[in-house]
Amino acid sequence: MYYETIFIVNPDVSQENTESITDNFVERVEKAGGRIVKREYWGSRPLAYSITKRKRGHYVMLVTDGEPKAVETLEQAIRLDERIMRFLTTRLTELSDEPSPLVRRRSTAAAQEEKGDDETPATEEAKAEATEAAAEAPAAEEAKVEATEAAAEAPAAKKTKAESAKTSGEEAGS
Repeated sequence: MYYETIFIVNPDVSQENTESITDNFVERVEKAGGRIVKREYWGSRPLAYSITKRKRGHYVMLVTDGEPKAVETLEQAIRLDERIMRFLTTRLTELSDEPSPLVRRRSTAAAQEEKGDDETPATEEAKAEATEAAAEAPAAEEAKVEATEAAAEAPAAKKTKAESAKTSGEEAGS
């Protein structure tokens, strides 16, 4: 059984101390009979909302393999540590060897910086969409003009039918 635990460390704690806190948690899990399958440091990131008057935090993810007792030991250690602001443990149905999307995105951005490439895939996609939209714009504009002309002609057509009915009624009456 795999368990994923993500916890947020107070931003006042340095990255080195965050790593030592994580090492301490790993030791406790191993003593309880579990093992850490995956360990990722996601960096200092903004929080969705402020926690204890803090707007940032160091995010760490640990994936544990083993008995639920090992996870309970990890959670107990996290609860006792005052430097941890929040944590969440979830049970995983399957384990992926790939890095998390957050780490993948960060490594892609770092690789592009090293190349000297300023454009990220997101900006390239946005440019492609803008190009497609620009190509489609004249066709859309033509359709809009045609629809406007058709709408303008429709009342005129109704008038002519009404006028023709009126005149044919007058002719029949004469």
